[in-house]
Amino acid sequence: MIKYKLVCKNCGNFFDSWFASSKEYENLKKLKHVNCDNCNSLKVEKTLMTPSILNSKKEKPVIYKNKKYTKIKNTIKEYQKFIKNNFEYVGEDFAYKARSIHYNNKERSKGIYGNATAKEVKELKEEGIDTEVIPWVNKNDN
Repeated sequence: MIKYKLVCKNCGNFFDSWFASSKEYENLKKLKHVNCDNCNSLKVEKTLMTPSILNSKKEKPVIYKNKKYTKIKNTIKEYQKFIKNNFEYVGEDFAYKARSIHYNNKERSKGIYGNATAKEVKELKEEGIDTEVIPWVNKNDN
């Protein structure tokens, strides 16, 4: 068995795949059975690989960043900036504050954002309270 590190020339995704042999990889590629696990493109190539060396130390896995990942992350950061500038952060009290606004018909100059469990979000929606779940990227995430 041989493991190849592959790259999609279409979306830039890096991924690993196992083959019975290097000849088997070539045969599968000719038959168009090697495709990207991200975008399903057939424009997949082998990348430079280093030999596997047994090491007693546990190594952290390398996360390959591709253009699509970076673009999505930057878009999320732009949304976060807009939300922070235009909404009031209420933290873990989000469900409580959302109910207070909804049931007391309070007019607010700013909307709110914060943290809620999946159960709390479900309950809010069942009560007719509009909520949205937005992915959040922490500053220290790469």
